[in-house]
Amino acid sequence: MAEAMSGGRARAAGSAARRDVTLNLRVTAEMRDLIDRAATAVGKSRSEFILESARTHAEDVLLDRTLFALDDAKYDAFLRVLDDPAPPNERLRALMRRKAP
Repeated sequence: MAEAMSGGRARAAGSAARRDVTLNLRVTAEMRDLIDRAATAVGKSRSEFILESARTHAEDVLLDRTLFALDDAKYDAFLRVLDDPAPPNERLRALMRRKAP
């Protein structure tokens, strides 16, 4: 998934795709000035800076919910469950019938 995300970053950053959705934000003058100073520091427009920052943070949030780390004991237990799953029951069957979010 990380590759897909980083590939998406490259395409989005260099893409000439037409932007056809508007996103409006209201901020304080101080926040706007802070964003403008940061955008100028990295040679980007305000919009480029905000979009890149928001996209990067969104990807990080989603990756944090996808990737996880385990110590050796928990990893071994995790592998045992994968290798010898519990038999299906009605709760599992109901879960598998539900549409994914």
